Amino acid sequence: MTIELTILGWTLVLAFVQILLFDIARTSQYGAKWNMGARDGAMPPLSAMAERLKRAQDNLFETLPLFIAAVLIAHVADRNSALTAMGAQLYLAGRVIYVPLYAFGVPVLRSLVWIASTIGLGMIVWAIFAPV
Repeated sequence: MTIELTILGWTLVLAFVQILLFDIARTSQYGAKWNMGARDGAMPPLSAMAERLKRAQDNLFETLPLFIAAVLIAHVADRNSALTAMGAQLYLAGRVIYVPLYAFGVPVLRSLVWIASTIGLGMIVWAIFAPV
């Protein structure tokens, strides 16, 4: 398995972890009875931490389909290279670092880390279209 596909697998693990982090934060606030119920009633606003975890999760889910597609296209088109490997590593590292920065409300640095992860994604896309 290529480095890029391995990193894609770990990125899916990260997505699952982010789902769990938000669900744990929300359930700890609303309770297990709410979580196991129909969830029909209006609830008080989530805590700031839970809201940030949800936004971090949403943010990952905005770029995850693009990352999956880029890695798979590079793989199928046999365009894997040092550039795609570094891009995938930068994307995943940025996404992992992004979660606690967002969860704890760290400004500026969080945005810089997001930019770095996006550059990693761009590196993979660039490698797909770059002349051989």
